Amino acid sequence: MPYQYADTKLKIFSLNSNYPLAQEIAEQMGVELGKSSVKHFSDGEVQISIEESIRGCDVFIVQSTSAPVNEHLMELLIMIDAVKRASARTINVVMPYYGYARQDRKAKAREPITAKLVANLLETAGANRVIVLDLHAPQIQGFFDILIDHLQAVPILSTYFKSKNFNPDEVVIVSPDHGGVTRARKMAERLKAPIAIIDKRRPKPNVAEVMNIVGNIEGKICILIDDIIDTAGTITIGANALIEAGAKEVYACCSHPVLSGPAIERIENSVIKELVVTNTIQLTEEKMSPKVKQLSVATLMAEAISRVYENKSVSTLFD
Repeated sequence: MPYQYADTKLKIFSLNSNYPLAQEIAEQMGVELGKSSVKHFSDGEVQISIEESIRGCDVFIVQSTSAPVNEHLMELLIMIDAVKRASARTINVVMPYYGYARQDRKAKAREPITAKLVANLLETAGANRVIVLDLHAPQIQGFFDILIDHLQAVPILSTYFKSKNFNPDEVVIVSPDHGGVTRARKMAERLKAPIAIIDKRRPKPNVAEVMNIVGNIEGKICILIDDIIDTAGTITIGANALIEAGAKEVYACCSHPVLSGPAIERIENSVIKELVVTNTIQLTEEKMSPKVKQLSVATLMAEAISRVYENKSVSTLFD
């Protein structure tokens, strides 16, 4: 049942990164998307126009910072500034996919921490709150001095795999590396399945990775889960290792289908039976594949926006 906020001070705006998702969220909320336009000056500078009054309104701006990342990030920062100068009451940024999150610490000397830089930019522009889904590293929440709500896609992905009615004794949830064990365990708890971990080791530079599987996967249906699939190298190599170790079938899933470069070709040529993703990033036509199944996060996002707007608890959505 859609919410009805048509005559309230709730305004939802979409920029260019994921208009279909923003439209779906607005429909669930029972509102029309706010009227705005994104144009460019002849030299490529972004020009934002808000074409209705938002004075005293609670404004929610839907924008994933997906490719082209810099373009979408600048659109968002300029939109926040425009909304602030138009006297909005609150400025809430809905970022289904938070780009630049993979550099969340200094792994070696003289590296930037881009996840913190983006947090600083959003705050400086004037955002009051950020709603995100599956940050690459949960500690990125600590980079913000404004309110942040961190939603999770595991329940959506788990519900889909439950609907396949696999034999529960045959399913194993697999983390493609040690860093993703917590995510894998959350899905495993929902599907009442054990977990396995792919332990990757590189004996020396430029030597192929050696894969060790920690856990029993022989004769099992394996579900690989990650937060981001970019070039699909890790996930396809991992899937091959599982089959070589005796797995019966391999499925893969992720929250954010970045799918750049050779990703789709790798997925289509891999042993992966199906790749299940969400629509935090809009898939272009060339990234559509019979092997890729996209699930919507619109209901989750709409519920979060509704709870924020009505000053209700959002914590129940974190699980």
